[in-house]
Amino acid sequence: MELEFRNLSCGYGQRRVVEGISLNINAGEVVGLLGANGSGKTTLIKTILGLLPAQGGEVLLDGKNIKNWTSAQIARVIGYIPQMHTPPFPFQVLDVVLMGRTAHFKPFASPSPKDVKIAEQALEILNISYLRDRVYTEISGGERQLVLIARALAQEPRILIMDEPTASLDFGNQIKVLSHVKQLAGMNIAILMSCHFPEHAFIYSNRAVLLNKGRILHSGTPAETITAERLKILYGVEVDIVTVKNRRNQELRVCIPSKNLASQPLRLVERGGNEYSPLVAANEL
Repeated sequence: MELEFRNLSCGYGQRRVVEGISLNINAGEVVGLLGANGSGKTTLIKTILGLLPAQGGEVLLDGKNIKNWTSAQIARVIGYIPQMHTPPFPFQVLDVVLMGRTAHFKPFASPSPKDVKIAEQALEILNISYLRDRVYTEISGGERQLVLIARALAQEPRILIMDEPTASLDFGNQIKVLSHVKQLAGMNIAILMSCHFPEHAFIYSNRAVLLNKGRILHSGTPAETITAERLKILYGVEVDIVTVKNRRNQELRVCIPSKNLASQPLRLVERGGNEYSPLVAANEL
């Protein structure tokens, strides 16, 4: 299935946040969406999910405009994985995953044996069947994110939207969660993943889209799209992109600061316009 935006504009009320975006995402493809806070990534995702009405343009699934689709219709096709989720009740993990089946339930129906089997298969795909009977609120942050991915898989979606899925995770859990992204794409699922770290797009994405002030700055392969110059436009910092080799002798691209910012003295400007360094001022006392 193909997800396509045609001249899509999004926002809140009279305030437009995203302006005239055109983009397509194909089955089996991972598209990394990068942009600073406030660039419009989450607003775009909410519009795709039908949580916000489009202010202009179209969201298409296999060429069909989903403007008038119900939330249940969208949920049967698009799975959503948020940054983090804490339920108000201590559900068991299997029950959380079964919530992904609700889009397929008839009114007032309860999960069938088939629904339970699909939920259990989602846990197996992510190698977390051992969490089946654990209390969701008592497992680690990384395990919770994997459970949320399993919940989305239980929807049997053809498209997955991941909104900074590693934002609240430590380094190890980030790697554990992201290691499943390409595996899911291999299941012929189209994936749009917003992220803050260019390395995530370099390693896990087929294509990178840079969103700057609500507009696409550039779109293409990560290697050609993510450059030091464009990252400075996005984030306002100077970085160098270097190539390193891992223990398997595979080449990877990483971003490092262009200069040691910690070694630079902090300089402030007084009301009169005179610049001074508080470190130097302190030494002079």
